[in-house]
Amino acid sequence: MLKGEFVIKRNGKIEKYSEFEKIPSQYEHLIQFKPEYPPEPHTEEQHDQMSKYNDLLKELMSRASGN
Repeated sequence: MLKGEFVIKRNGKIEKYSEFEKIPSQYEHLIQFKPEYPPEPHTEEQHDQMSKYNDLLKELMSRASGN
């Protein structure tokens, strides 16, 4: 489960989420994508997870109808 600060605009209202998985599948705008990074030193598993953050950002941007 990816945690962080995620802000979207849906139905004209700003909504904030702390878990990536709870973000709705459709909304107007992605305003903030700020995933939590684990403390250093990072393990290989953590590096693998962090390497997916850009793809997750692209996924959220594709869900937005106004971006």
